Amino acid sequence: MTAKKGRNFYKGNRTGSMGSHTKHGKYVVDLGKVRTYVVPDLTGCELRPYVSHRGEMLKVDPCSAAAFTAT
Repeated sequence: MTAKKGRNFYKGNRTGSMGSHTKHGKYVVDLGKVRTYVVPDLTGCELRPYVSHRGEMLKVDPCSAAAFTAT
């Protein structure tokens, strides 16, 4: 959708509201709507955030439906 189509439609960016407007024109932030992320303590973790592009290529056999059925 472009800016020219749908003149009465606000496309937005899918973030949702973080509060509400008062009758005096101010904005009150509702802390219950604010996104908070709980991050675990990663001290001593051996994982790295990025993957090297020089990794080895692995040869893997393609899986079939028979590999997932119980015998």
